[in-house]
Amino acid sequence: MNVSEVLANTLSGETATRHAAEEQLSTAAAQHFPEYLQMLSAELANEETQPFIRSAAGIALKNALTARERPRLLEVQQKWLTQVDPTIKVQVRENSLRTLASTDNRAGTSAAQFIAAIAAIELPRNQWPDLMPALVRNVGEGSDSLKQSSLTTIGYICESDEQELRESLSQHSNAILTAVVQGARKEESNADVRFAAMVALGDSLEFVRTNFENDGERNYIMQVICEATQSPDYRITQAAFGCLNKIMSLYYDKMKFYMEKALFGLTIVGMKHDEEEVAKLAIEFWCTVCEEESAIEDDNQQVASASPNLVQISDSDITQFQAEGMTELRPFFNFARIATPEVVPVLLELLTKQDDEAADDEYNVSRAAYQCLQLYSACVGGLVINHVLQFVEQNLRHENWRLRDAAVSAFGAIMEGPDFKLLDPLVKQALPVLVGMMDDKVLMVKDSAAYALGRICECCGPAIDPQLHLPSLIQALFSGLKDSPKMASSCCWALMNLADRFGIESESEENPLSKYFKDSVSALLSATERPDADNQLRTACYEVLNSFVANVGQDELPSIAQLCTVIMGRLEKTVGLRTQIVSTDDRITLEEMQTSLAVVLMTVIQRLDKEIKPQADSIMQILLQILSTLPPNSSVPDAIFGAVGAMANALEEDFTKYMDAFTPFLYTALGNQEEQQLCSMAIGLVGDIARSVNDKAAPYCDNFMNYLLNNLQSNTLSQQFKPAILQCFGDIAQAIGGHFETYLQVVMGVLQQASSISANSDSNYEMVEYVISLREGIMDAYDGIIIALKSSDKTPLLAPYVQHIFGFLSAVNADPNKTEGLMRSGMGVLGDLADAFPSGEIAQYFRADWINAMIKEVRQNREFSNRTLETARWTREQVKRQQSQAS
Repeated sequence: MNVSEVLANTLSGETATRHAAEEQLSTAAAQHFPEYLQMLSAELANEETQPFIRSAAGIALKNALTARERPRLLEVQQKWLTQVDPTIKVQVRENSLRTLASTDNRAGTSAAQFIAAIAAIELPRNQWPDLMPALVRNVGEGSDSLKQSSLTTIGYICESDEQELRESLSQHSNAILTAVVQGARKEESNADVRFAAMVALGDSLEFVRTNFENDGERNYIMQVICEATQSPDYRITQAAFGCLNKIMSLYYDKMKFYMEKALFGLTIVGMKHDEEEVAKLAIEFWCTVCEEESAIEDDNQQVASASPNLVQISDSDITQFQAEGMTELRPFFNFARIATPEVVPVLLELLTKQDDEAADDEYNVSRAAYQCLQLYSACVGGLVINHVLQFVEQNLRHENWRLRDAAVSAFGAIMEGPDFKLLDPLVKQALPVLVGMMDDKVLMVKDSAAYALGRICECCGPAIDPQLHLPSLIQALFSGLKDSPKMASSCCWALMNLADRFGIESESEENPLSKYFKDSVSALLSATERPDADNQLRTACYEVLNSFVANVGQDELPSIAQLCTVIMGRLEKTVGLRTQIVSTDDRITLEEMQTSLAVVLMTVIQRLDKEIKPQADSIMQILLQILSTLPPNSSVPDAIFGAVGAMANALEEDFTKYMDAFTPFLYTALGNQEEQQLCSMAIGLVGDIARSVNDKAAPYCDNFMNYLLNNLQSNTLSQQFKPAILQCFGDIAQAIGGHFETYLQVVMGVLQQASSISANSDSNYEMVEYVISLREGIMDAYDGIIIALKSSDKTPLLAPYVQHIFGFLSAVNADPNKTEGLMRSGMGVLGDLADAFPSGEIAQYFRADWINAMIKEVRQNREFSNRTLETARWTREQVKRQQSQAS
């Protein structure tokens, strides 16, 4: 095979030629993998070869050892480990390292990517020990090309997502740091080398924690980065601010000295930089500060809440608290509060740098400043108000639209963070002005006004008076729905927040939304059919419609029933559209429309409840028809399943007549472990259906149980599915009563195995949460089984498992990590067990001291809901009867 010719053909414009060349390479890789790598690496290293062919060789090499899918990645990595002779490995490595010195930058970059792919395999296994020393040596002694490519290699290695590689990099931190800091110094005359070093430094910061603990090394690193922010090369400046962002996130506790000496000033000047990318990263630095400090305050407050003598935490208290054993307390330096007078005015100024031609998803300086102001407000609260109010008062009616727009945006940005008592009078004063600005002659100002109103509805809803403000507000927003698609989307978001605000008491006969409901439905349905409506606007309108349906008063149920007919009609029309799809965009448009309509239909069914029965046959026919026409990997079944679940809950046992037609789709989803979201929906839907049709579910339970047990044992599905599956067992048991005897032994074995999983003092937060969730699932399963067997006079079947159930309850009680939900479920299991054996067959188990202590702990917890307390009181009565029999 003429490798140069084949590689050139992979870039051919002729499809047949390109496919033939790609097939040749695939065959060679499959049949002669070692020789294939050797041949390509030689071509990559050959300085006589044309640059585009060398690039093609580099791409082929990288693809030979990498893959997006985890199973495929492990497969190709194993081929390198087991199929490639050590001699050939040495040749391939040497060819790749030699290519780093090439004056052809593209070849050097390709070699860097390939070396990083090899490093991901070998460094975690302590192979290729010479790699890092070689790269360091290249940076210290090599040509500019070799320095740049070697630093790029280090960057690629450090940015890898491979967990094993990331864990192994700490032992190479000295080598990594030596190379990147040497290349990043201001003494480096070649800007390309210095830029590559700064990028690599940013990628490596996570792995040099040991070095950052050393004052001398940390000072030098910070000096190099701060000097780089002053580089005349904008790429280097940009990379330097990127490094500062990461450092603030990773090493906040080490930043007090540097903030006082340099970073305050550097970043404030950086925010005003003429180069937009530099300015955005300087702004993002303060975003990072605010996010870190908000997180630290939350963490420290949790520590404070655990200590009754600690109400507020000050900087000077930290050392004392840590000395007292409060090691979880994090240092907090108030960087954002101290810098408020300097940072916030700059952010307000930057809000005026709008780009009126920017796309909706384009991130520019003005939008970065808005995001930062939001975070600042959330972090420092009322400290921003005076600065922002002064700016708003000066510019809200300014003849320059940029200043008007910035003023409106600034006001909306601070709706979260300051105390509501401070914002309430300001919002009441601003609402008429903002509503009036919905008619501004400039589209961007109108759009910003709509978005600001949305922020007010979201964060300060109680400030909106239903008589004084709502009529003009809702009229303005629905008028905006007829404006440009961009503004209409902002109005949709505001309307959704408005519906949530005034629909809190939607169970009442009438609420403030009722008088606007019919006109709102009409306007929203019309907006979805606008000729210029894109998918985003259509979806937003249906989301608002869904929110209005969910939140309007009971008096509008007849209107909701009429809307149901409209939604059914629109859904039915989408079935025929499937045959008209000619492009990916068409498919996406259709599936988003079907999903939106199905979600609205689900909410309609939930509101109408049993009143949906006259339309049930038609609805189920449409839903089943849609399911039967969907292609694999469609996103629509999630929403259809939601509507079916709502129908099952509404119809209860009357849903049984649809089971034969629907369960094939449900079985397919339960067995589809690749589409985990759909599988999760299916698991929840099994529980919904079981609770609805009760013992009519029995004929389908063999299949349900087989799929659920298979999913429980799956290595593909996330472990987060297990609690829901266990809970589903309880739902099925309660539904079919004594028929659950068929599955009892297997399920009890599964529950015993699951109950052995626990968290310890070294477990992270996610593990603790998972164990609590798992235990709640176990409790629900036990309770459902106990109730099922008691109701069918099969209680004696529980006898072999009683001891283990009490052992599980005792373990839960002894664990300090428990939630109200878990304790309420525990009370239910304990009480139902006592109720299931009224003759005292298991009375001896109720004499254990921990049982009374557990019940007492729940009954005396004032933070628990009445529902939980009532459950505990009932359990106490059941347990008393058992204890009296035992004595």
